[in-house]
Amino acid sequence: MSLETAPDEVKLAVDLIMLLEENAVPTHTALAALDIVRQDFLRKQAKETSASD
Repeated sequence: MSLETAPDEVKLAVDLIMLLEENAVPTHTALAALDIVRQDFLRKQAKETSASD
């Protein structure tokens, strides 16, 4: 599978990995930041879901 035809979430993941690696972000920092981002987007998703009900 080429990146060009990959799903959007795969393309975004590759972009994020490249950004973190190119900026030499330590693994523990990247993982902690990704946990924060995940929680934020889960909250947003819950609000979107409850707003559409």
